[in-house]
Amino acid sequence: MNYKISDKKKKIIKRIYKIAIVFIGIIIVIFNDTFGKLEGFVEFIAFYFIVIFITISYWLFKQIKSIIRLKNEKAQTELMHLKSQVNPHFFFNMLNNLYGLVDKDSKKAQELILKLSDMMRYSIYEGQKETVLISEEITYLQNYIELHKMRYHKIIDVKFKVDIEGNDFQIMPLLFIILLENAFKHGVENLRNNAYVHINMKVRNNQVNFDIENNFDTTITNEQGGIGMNNLKRRLELVYPKSHTLTITKTDTVYKAQLNIRKL
Repeated sequence: MNYKISDKKKKIIKRIYKIAIVFIGIIIVIFNDTFGKLEGFVEFIAFYFIVIFITISYWLFKQIKSIIRLKNEKAQTELMHLKSQVNPHFFFNMLNNLYGLVDKDSKKAQELILKLSDMMRYSIYEGQKETVLISEEITYLQNYIELHKMRYHKIIDVKFKVDIEGNDFQIMPLLFIILLENAFKHGVENLRNNAYVHINMKVRNNQVNFDIENNFDTTITNEQGGIGMNNLKRRLELVYPKSHTLTITKTDTVYKAQLNIRKL
């Protein structure tokens, strides 16, 4: 990513340097005529170069600091945009399901509305934070699973095993939901029977391991990922550039994703 100084700033800097050089040149002449000693003149020249060196160093420091600030601001803006893209179509699908349930099963519709409200609140408020507790993310994932169980009219084998050491692990919000959403969207939704989603989350030694596996219908050709996976990969690159691994494996009927994040 390249950042360039504007032409206007370049002209101002050149003008300042020209004036400074002329001014210092005049001082050198006056100094030499006044003292007339070679030693004094050499000392002044040395002092002159020291001042120039300090001035240039300070200017470079300010420019580098400005570039770093611009990069951070750009990365933060991109990160906020990526967060805002997370699973909006899931909420649209749930609202459509609610519309159909209102007349058929009002009690179930009310339960769905409450859970959906909790999830939307989390996405809007907690999802904009830099980090949240891992326990909060787990609750969010569990609500997502419960919502799906309520909306489907079929048996789904969902297992979510959690093994956490302590509760102070901070994580960027809305990371795991993309992998979970893919498992339901590309697996459970297309299978009439024997659909399963198995999830394991383990937090030990300042790192979290998240494994998720699902089966899928081999007669339906679709790529499990797309925009959501690109979103996830980019956010991991921005926040955990050298502290994560994401591995995807796919066989004839099984899709598995493994995400490992080490605490910064």
